[in-house]
Amino acid sequence: MQNLSPRLAAAADLPSDSPADHPAWLRLKQAVEALRPLQSKDGSIDLAAIDRQTVDPLLDTVLASIAELAPLFPHDAAYLDAVQADLRKWAETGYREPDFLDSLLAFQPAAERVDGLAHLVVFPMYTQNGNPDRNLEAVLLNVVWPEWLAELERTRFDNPMFVPITFTDFTAGYDTNSAVLFPETVAVRKAPERFTWGGIFCDREAARFRAVSGAAVELLGLEIPADAAALIADQQRAQQTFVLWDLVHDRTHSHGDLPFDPFMIKQRSPFWMYGLEELRCDLTAFKEAVRLEAEGYEQGRDVQYAILFDRMFRFPVTGGRVRNYDGLGGQLLFAYLHQHDALRWRDNKLSIDWTRVAEVTNALCGEIEDLYRAGIDRPKTAHWIAAYQLVSRYLTPHPASTWAKGPEALPLDVTEPKALNKALCDAVLPDEFPLSMFFEALSKKLGGVIAATTGITGAGLQEAAA
Repeated sequence: MQNLSPRLAAAADLPSDSPADHPAWLRLKQAVEALRPLQSKDGSIDLAAIDRQTVDPLLDTVLASIAELAPLFPHDAAYLDAVQADLRKWAETGYREPDFLDSLLAFQPAAERVDGLAHLVVFPMYTQNGNPDRNLEAVLLNVVWPEWLAELERTRFDNPMFVPITFTDFTAGYDTNSAVLFPETVAVRKAPERFTWGGIFCDREAARFRAVSGAAVELLGLEIPADAAALIADQQRAQQTFVLWDLVHDRTHSHGDLPFDPFMIKQRSPFWMYGLEELRCDLTAFKEAVRLEAEGYEQGRDVQYAILFDRMFRFPVTGGRVRNYDGLGGQLLFAYLHQHDALRWRDNKLSIDWTRVAEVTNALCGEIEDLYRAGIDRPKTAHWIAAYQLVSRYLTPHPASTWAKGPEALPLDVTEPKALNKALCDAVLPDEFPLSMFFEALSKKLGGVIAATTGITGAGLQEAAA
């Protein structure tokens, strides 16, 4: 049995009732929901327009509720003390733009990853793929850290910052498509020198995957193996699948033959560069999953199914078409499998050659890895062009594309590096690689199912699928 620290042992001895049913949580959630509409985009509250006597009682309720809930989370004592202090400092400034750096630094969920460990999280933050404003949010969550995953992380896929989590309850910013809890979304006076954790909600990912994949399989008449059908039918199994996929995907951003800045955070790049990076990480996870399956890990086969179905059925038809880099990656995987005869669309039915799909998918991974390996010897502009050529071998560019006309059509006469980068990015169309006729039709058929997954968790899957 796993040895627990004194703080975690104390948490394990607490009553097992869900904190989501605690009266203090219900008061906290209600007060946060009342505060959020009062905030501006940057998280501040304009006291010239809103009576302070409206705001202060709500904040007092938030503070009292956190204090009442804190004994349920002894492992988070330092953080919960710090977040109360940051809330008080916010009020003392007159609710100017919030600064929760001190409490952010005190919150360290990756330090003690224990399966089922609960956390209460309160921050002013935006929610990625959710609410773009830095509103106050409150979230109850649990860590997912089964022993088999912990062993793989210790021995094979080292990723000390990775924290897979599930929702218990949340405020409105997470009643969205957001499936992550990232420290960089929190309102702070300055960014920390380094981030030490990142949370991914595997229950939302799994529920969304199950709803969309199930609908797509039925709609397309796709015959799938029995174990794939069992995966789509089982929320817990799907969650275990996503924690492994996410573990390998997340670490891949810093492993392999990489360009100087694989995340492309500090540079403006054409959106297909982001699409290739995300797809590379997924296909690396696929390749590792093939190896794990051969070694007897049942989750390995499940990860392969999840990557194929999520990438091909959900990603291309989710979100807008303006620089949709995840959609681009899904389109590319589908086209590559189709053009290498591992996937066929005939008689209004989709079929997959399950004996060849792993081989062909790994071949696409190899092409992207070759692009990356050669990239270290190329100037940035040449690397962008080479990446475009890879994508356009399999996806048809927009007929009006400047990039599709070749390097001679690009503004390469601009000599100043930053100006050249901007000119090249400005030459990219918002939808440089439009959806094929197949995906245009699929988008119309699956649009309602995808829209219904907003805010979904495992508990809400049946309602969303209906």
